[in-house]
Amino acid sequence: MSLPVIILKPGKEQSLKRFHPWIFSGAIKNVRGNLEEGDLVSIEDAHGNFLALGHYQVGSISVRTISFENEKIDDDFWSRKIQAALDLRKVLGLVGSQDTNAYRLVHGEGDGLPGLIIDIYGNTAVMQMHTVAMFKLRDTLVKSLRDVLGEDLHAVYEKSEGTLPFKAEVEATNGYLWGRSESHLAIENGLKFAVDWEKGQKTGFFVDQRDNRALLEKYSLNRSILNMFCYTGGFSFYALRGGAKLVHSVDSSERAIELTKKNVELNFPNDSRHVAYADDAFKFMDSNKEKYDLMILDPPAFAKHMKVLKNALQGYRRLNTKALESIEPGGILFTFSCSQVVSKDAFRTMVFSSAARTGRNVRVLHELGQSADHPVNIYHPEGDYLKGLVLYVE
Repeated sequence: MSLPVIILKPGKEQSLKRFHPWIFSGAIKNVRGNLEEGDLVSIEDAHGNFLALGHYQVGSISVRTISFENEKIDDDFWSRKIQAALDLRKVLGLVGSQDTNAYRLVHGEGDGLPGLIIDIYGNTAVMQMHTVAMFKLRDTLVKSLRDVLGEDLHAVYEKSEGTLPFKAEVEATNGYLWGRSESHLAIENGLKFAVDWEKGQKTGFFVDQRDNRALLEKYSLNRSILNMFCYTGGFSFYALRGGAKLVHSVDSSERAIELTKKNVELNFPNDSRHVAYADDAFKFMDSNKEKYDLMILDPPAFAKHMKVLKNALQGYRRLNTKALESIEPGGILFTFSCSQVVSKDAFRTMVFSSAARTGRNVRVLHELGQSADHPVNIYHPEGDYLKGLVLYVE
């Protein structure tokens, strides 16, 4: 059966020729054949020349490209894609590691699989679909995962209920697609943590911060540390292993704080150095009298759309200004933004503005990003979403 064909307006094929994986609705001239959301489509230029294969969706991004070859898209295609993703994680030393069994196996466009996220926690794969096409392929993807991972895979959990397009005419229900997990414990750089993929944020843990947590550990010795927006305490238990004399973890979610306490207890039972607070970040920073010489600011995405970018940058600026004002001389600030619409330049400018408001001498020690198992397709710079700076504050 022939595929529906999307024909682009003259000149609109240039981004595809540069291998950018998105086609915007304004680039489309017309469609040949019946078209429904989630369909596999062939893309042609205005002269009828083949350009790529992709998945159609309703919205400003109308097509997400899965291949620039005119090839057969079958079960073997998806298995090859997942195998290629696994091969990269083997290069990174994440597959079969005794110290780390939590990593991202598939990172959307970064692995040539737009709309699909797969995180591995021990023997469990947690999948999130962000497009209708990937949601419709979930049984095929489970089969490919089983073929590629073999006996190392015991369960596949789907968590797409909150990630599919708002107006998509599909009903996603979180749950196991295959198997059942024996354990919710995972290991990262030798530290244990509990993962709540059923009710937690994202897939249950932010594996994109692995390398940054390891860096924090090196700065933690004998420091008093404040971990804001701690979620399940990743930075906190690294800080404790690094020799911090005090660690305060703060999150507005009671459930996150309970998981933080559980994770700290898994690694440092009855350790009096750690205290966790369920509180609003700004209220805590206004009312708390403790002096800290290392702070972590890792807030949720303040901006998910360009329309709210200005307000988001104001929120980031207010947060960073407060931290830079209160941190002890000789202090270290780890500050992040995971908002994709906040560019690296905008983030640096915001931090510069925050520092200037305090009048303190501030130096940049490190520029940070997502861990390597969240690769960025060089033709898709939008995938470089996590920005971070480590600052020394005199």
